Amino acid sequence: MTGRLPFDLPRLGIGTAPLGGLFEEVSEADAAATLEAAAREGITYFDTAPRYGHGQAEDRLGRLLAPAGVTAPVISTKTGWLLRPKPDGSPGEVVTDWTEAGIRASLESSLDRLGRSSVDVLYLHDPDAFPDEVRRSAYPALRRLRDEGLVRAIGFGMNNTAPLAAYVAEFDVDVVLVAGRFSLLDHDALGTLLPLCLRTGTSVVVGGVFNTGLLADPSPGAMFNYRPVPERDLARARRCRDLCAEYGVPLAAAAIQFPFLHPAVASVVVGCRSAGEVTANAAASRFSVPDTLWRRLGQAGFVPPELVPGLA
Repeated sequence: MTGRLPFDLPRLGIGTAPLGGLFEEVSEADAAATLEAAAREGITYFDTAPRYGHGQAEDRLGRLLAPAGVTAPVISTKTGWLLRPKPDGSPGEVVTDWTEAGIRASLESSLDRLGRSSVDVLYLHDPDAFPDEVRRSAYPALRRLRDEGLVRAIGFGMNNTAPLAAYVAEFDVDVVLVAGRFSLLDHDALGTLLPLCLRTGTSVVVGGVFNTGLLADPSPGAMFNYRPVPERDLARARRCRDLCAEYGVPLAAAAIQFPFLHPAVASVVVGCRSAGEVTANAAASRFSVPDTLWRRLGQAGFVPPELVPGLA
């Protein structure tokens, strides 16, 4: 589904927070191997942000994508936060700046790290508590950047669906990225955001389909939405895994493909920190998931009834 977008987003993309050192550092060699695996799998969409490793993820994309063999990449990055290095040049604090000057400075630094003259999508990054600043300066700045051709599409990238839906209702939004709120374990985006996006023609990119790792490996040491997993949620994830296993389907395959049951969803981005993860996630995205499994997951509460194939 293209909707307002002037181009089609690839169905599967890679989130680059891990390449910026989320949870643990990724070596330069592993970062390069990750992108080489993406090229082999035909993955061309990469989502990044200045906050991912204080610019490290963007820098690595800029230096390593072409040598990895990725041609014509689709890149989304984010703005609204500025990196302030320490006097010695090392990473310092990250501060919000929703002024037009701040938005432009953030994009210019991103383009410099990425080695590009423009990006495909620019999101305002987590502006949950800043509706006045968004209304007054940040969103108008995005529109001007789009008019000037420095970005092809504009939108919002957030975790919380209520403020994200409010922004979609108020502004001319091409695309949104919602993370962790439309998964087998969390259907929050279905309440207001996804139906609204379907009506407005706003494309939806879904991140966090593994809920920070739990649905990739439901073990006691897993993370759930950036925190150690509570026992109740671990039990739910294991139940979901066991149901998938009854049909011979890997849990990761159901997790990655679940968002596409909703017609507003254009793409899923999955964080990867190694070539093996890229290969496994690409395979999971292609794995055949039978409608009988979706119906069984619906009966167990993992798929909303209105999205179960054959029941809508």
